[in-house]
Amino acid sequence: MRIESFDLLDSKDKFHQKALHWSGQFDEISFFNSNGMSDQWGKFEQILAVKALFSFRANKNVFDGLDAFLKLHRSEFIPGFLSYDLKNEIEELQTTGMDQLEFPEAYFFVPAITLRWTAEQVHIEAENPVEIYQAISDTQIPEAFPMALEVKSRWTKRAYLNAFENVQAHIQRGDIYEVNLCQEFFAENVDVSPVELYHRLNTISPTPFSAFFKVGHHFIMSASPERFLAKRLGKLISQPIKGTAKRGANPREDQQIIADMLRSKKEIAENVMIVDLVRNDLTRSALPGTVEATRLFEIQSFEQVHQMISTITCMQSPQVANVDVFRNTFPAGSMTGAPKIAAMQICDQVEARKRGIYAGSIGYFDTVRDEFDFNVVIRSLLYNAKTQYLSFHTGGAVTNQAVAEQEYQECLLKASAILKALGASLKE
Repeated sequence: MRIESFDLLDSKDKFHQKALHWSGQFDEISFFNSNGMSDQWGKFEQILAVKALFSFRANKNVFDGLDAFLKLHRSEFIPGFLSYDLKNEIEELQTTGMDQLEFPEAYFFVPAITLRWTAEQVHIEAENPVEIYQAISDTQIPEAFPMALEVKSRWTKRAYLNAFENVQAHIQRGDIYEVNLCQEFFAENVDVSPVELYHRLNTISPTPFSAFFKVGHHFIMSASPERFLAKRLGKLISQPIKGTAKRGANPREDQQIIADMLRSKKEIAENVMIVDLVRNDLTRSALPGTVEATRLFEIQSFEQVHQMISTITCMQSPQVANVDVFRNTFPAGSMTGAPKIAAMQICDQVEARKRGIYAGSIGYFDTVRDEFDFNVVIRSLLYNAKTQYLSFHTGGAVTNQAVAEQEYQECLLKASAILKALGASLKE
């Protein structure tokens, strides 16, 4: 394998598009794009990896199998994903809901070709970097055609309100004190270009943990703003999101909305609950006394929404393997509720659909530097090209203080960028 660097003759965005269209010839594609929002723990501006030299796919005994796979392969970049429903392997839980996407529960691969972007260059690691650069440069971006899909909601508004009331009754009985209630939106018998769809979504809603992933006929197009878990120099970093508000019409409105969020007892209470849950999860992998909430209630602003984000860190115990860190923390607490196990049980009962990759995680392991970085799969489209089934979920935290109508509108707000990318009308 050789690494060579090339000047970008096209704009970076245009070369991304060319590279993704060029990569469509391969069964395995992973593209991560920080959209210029990478923080102190981010490692890549953009990175594209294609063509599996070695791969790991599993639907059971995932964590043991993944641990063995990572120990076998020494590589700086091993991308992949973990399904939300791996909770069933970690705890004594079951998922009985329907699954029309049929993704594997986990998939990782060691790429044959890797492209890393910096400000004005692309660095290609492959057997033939010059040929690859030329092939991408020569790639024609297909003409983009307008989309006009009809997207259906799995629940009517009345069904969502009934589910909300069901969950809130559990809270009032003391079974749980917060739960992340999610609903599915879907389209059937649709033939779409996943690369074009991802480009539209990323243009409308650029986020720091944006990702495009392909394995066979399964595609993930993610505009995630949330980091689940990263590891840097032995430190574990989790950044849960709890607290969402729409963008204002101008900077003054934005300032007022942010001020209101920081004064909101409901938003602060939701965020505190998840911070406590994450601190508890990280304690199981941490050196004693190192777990701390280093930043609380930060507001980050994206194209459609403001989000309240907190940062929790710890030093990883040398007795705890990286895969066991995931066993101890997965899935993301922001997508479950608290107490975590009880919340997941109630979600399964009420939602009656398999979440699958939604609320799971996409990221990579670096087994050379002993690092990793994974997002939370939210604001993301999932597509099975074989069955032509397209799906996405949205959700929000339900507490005793939550108001059903407000939470329903928040779900629609979170869906807005995806619906715009699809050119979709929503039908209940």
